[in-house]
Amino acid sequence: MTRDRVSAPAVLEGRPVELVDTGGFLDVQSDPLSTEVKAKAWEAARAADVLVLVLDAQRGLLPAEEDLYRSLLKLGRPLVVAVNKVDSERERPLLGEYYRLGAPRLFFVSAEHRLRLDELEAGIAAVLPAPASGTPDAPEAEEGRPLAVAIIGRTNVGKSSLANRMCGQERFIVSRLPGTTRDSGDIVIRRGRKAYRLIDTAGIRKLGRVEDVRESAGVIKARKNIPQADVLCFVLDVTEFPTRQDTAVARLALDSGKPLLLVLNKWDLVRDEKGALAEIREACARRLDFIGYAPLLQVSALTGRGVSRLLETADRVYASGRKQISTSRLNAFLAELQASNPPVSPSGRRFRVKYMTQQGVLPPTFLAFTGGPTAFAPASEKFFQAKLRQAFGFEGTPLRVVLKGR
Repeated sequence: MTRDRVSAPAVLEGRPVELVDTGGFLDVQSDPLSTEVKAKAWEAARAADVLVLVLDAQRGLLPAEEDLYRSLLKLGRPLVVAVNKVDSERERPLLGEYYRLGAPRLFFVSAEHRLRLDELEAGIAAVLPAPASGTPDAPEAEEGRPLAVAIIGRTNVGKSSLANRMCGQERFIVSRLPGTTRDSGDIVIRRGRKAYRLIDTAGIRKLGRVEDVRESAGVIKARKNIPQADVLCFVLDVTEFPTRQDTAVARLALDSGKPLLLVLNKWDLVRDEKGALAEIREACARRLDFIGYAPLLQVSALTGRGVSRLLETADRVYASGRKQISTSRLNAFLAELQASNPPVSPSGRRFRVKYMTQQGVLPPTFLAFTGGPTAFAPASEKFFQAKLRQAFGFEGTPLRVVLKGR
C-alpha cells in the first residue's frame, strides 16, 4: 500500500519526535515502482535517528529480512525490532525463530489490537539520542499551527512533482503511471518564520474506473483530506484542460467551503502564452464558473516557474476566508445594492432583504432576513455574491448567503 514516506508528529516519553512510515524495503514483483519505493525507504532510514524494523509474525522470518536487519545495522543507528500481528500471548512460544536475528530485545506487538505498544514506545524512547546541551528537544514552534495546504486534482496532472518542487527535495515518487500516489503524504516546510503542511493526495477519479483496490483506498483518503485542509491547491494540466473529471474535483472543492487556488501546471509546454491564457479563462468561465472566485496561477513543476507564489497566495486566500465584516457595513452595502438591483426569487419576483449579518467564517457565511422569499433565483444569487465579493475583497473563498423569511 505505502509507496511514499508518510510522517506525523508524536511524543514518546515526553520527547517530541517525527514518525516516518516508509514503503517496503523488499521488492514486490507486482509493483512496477518497487525500485523507487525501496530507494525512498533507504533514504528515510539514512536520515533517521532511530530505526524500527517491523516484521510479520503471521508470515515467519524470511532470509531476506535477516539480510535487511544486518544491512540496517551498518547504518550505525539504534535499531529496534518489532514483531507485529502477535494477537495472543499463546503465540509467543511459536516465535523463537525471530531470536536468530541476535537483536538485544524483541518487541512482540499487535498494532491492530493495540497490544504491548507501550512497551515498544518505551523501548524506542530509551534509545533516542539525547538533545544537545543547552538546546530544547524541539525547535521553538511558530505561532499557531502550520497552514495545511492540500494538493488535489485528477490523476497525472503533476501533483507530486509540484509538492517536490515546493519542498525542495524529491520527497514523493513521480511516475507517468496513473495512481502512483496511493496514500496522502504530509511534509512540513518553512518559508521564513511561517510553517506550512503540504498534503500530497492521490489522484481523484470515479471509483468505478479504478481497478486496484489500493488505489481506491487512496482516492477515498484524498476525498477525506479535502475537509481537513485549510487551503486547497487544485492542480490542472494546462495541456488537457478542463476535463469532465476536473469539473467533478472542482465541485468537491466548492462543497468543502475551503479557500481555493487554481494552479495551471506544465506551463513550460505552452508556446503562445497570451493566447493560451485567454483560451483558458474562457474555458473556466464556461466549465468552471462556479469556482470563478479562485485565483488562477500559471506554474511549471518541472522548471519551478511561478511555484514561489503558491504559498503567498495560499496565505492571502486563507486570510480572506477568515475575514469578518461588521453588520453596519453589510447593511450599508445592502441598501446601495437594493436601490439599483434588488434580488429576485426563483419565481421571478423581486424582494427586499431587510437586514444582513455575518454568521461565520471559512467560508464567510451571511444571514439575510427577507420579507418573504427564502431563496434566490440562480442568476440573482450569483450576482449578489459577486457584488458582495467585490465590495469587501473576498478572494479565493466561496461565500454562503442564507435567506430567512418572516
